[in-house]
Amino acid sequence: MRSLFLIFHRLAPHNGISNKIICQLNAFRELGMEMNLCYHSFENSVHSRYVDEKIIKYYGKGLLAKILKRTEYTSVVNYVKREKIRYIYARYDHNANPFTVSLFKKLKRLGVRIDLEIPTYPYDSEYREQGLKFRAELFADKLFRRRLAKYIDRIITFSDYSVIFGVKTLKISNGIDFLSVKVRKPERKNDYAINLIGVADIHFWHGYDRLVSGMVNYYSDHPSRRVIFHIVGGGCKRELEKIRKIAESGGITPYVIFYGPKSGEELDNLFDLADFGIASLGRHRSGITRIRTLKTREYAARGIPFTCSEQDDDFEGMPYVLKIPADESPADVSRIVEFCTSNNFYPDQIRSSIEQTLSWKNQMSRVTEIFNS
Repeated sequence: MRSLFLIFHRLAPHNGISNKIICQLNAFRELGMEMNLCYHSFENSVHSRYVDEKIIKYYGKGLLAKILKRTEYTSVVNYVKREKIRYIYARYDHNANPFTVSLFKKLKRLGVRIDLEIPTYPYDSEYREQGLKFRAELFADKLFRRRLAKYIDRIITFSDYSVIFGVKTLKISNGIDFLSVKVRKPERKNDYAINLIGVADIHFWHGYDRLVSGMVNYYSDHPSRRVIFHIVGGGCKRELEKIRKIAESGGITPYVIFYGPKSGEELDNLFDLADFGIASLGRHRSGITRIRTLKTREYAARGIPFTCSEQDDDFEGMPYVLKIPADESPADVSRIVEFCTSNNFYPDQIRSSIEQTLSWKNQMSRVTEIFNS
């Protein structure tokens, strides 16, 4: 079946979301789907829309090009018609507006089946610290998202919601491309340090401030073991500055290290150094209590024990997961230290606990079942 994976943004090297999309695309193809990828490109200040390696619309440079990339979708409709596309898997970018509503309406008139993936839900609270431009986009989204949803056959969600915007959902988990994620090889260390690692495009819902505040409390008791937090990734500058200030005011700056984005061998080496992973500790801040995040799966695929505060059905009760309360209290770092020192988790065993269920091929097969049944 001729199919199209439709996204409304560009692909970026070493970006977690972009890597996820490529993994999903490859999984669809492994499952026998004849699927191409439609995306926006911005190279050398030129905006274009691509399908795989071919340009289907050239927008050019400047303000007009910026407007057209968000409003011109005739090229997509024409491609779908010309190539006889029968199925579209679209990744939602919180971009419901008159132009995207018109796009999906025209696609439905062509008889195309459309599944819409909403990566995080609910998401309105994620915009509370964003600038005016993003809040304006959310305002438009609120006005038009239910109208857009009328042309959607099914919503794919990683949440626990059965219905979103009046459309029935299919609940799946974020998956892992196990071939691209190396199992960590823990370093032998001669000191008494516990190395924590947090890898993310950092925002307030990651709750790293809770961990650093907990480290301040931990060091105030003059512990015998050092705890070092390795923060890997960029993200919201205001959130990063907030974390730095907590470390500075608490006198623990040497123990909180910021690396910026890392990938490849550099990232592998940091995981080899680390003893314990820090996943999201603040999802409750955006109104989410149950979610199947990509980060927890990446940690498990690496073979590293970790902590999180949300409920995740794939990891509830796993011995290598330490849950902390979903509130604003500082993380209990002494508890993390005790957890790390009193358990001996083997990376291969952690990874093997998810290999049979959380591959992208396994998860996307649930999406394609409707075509195979």
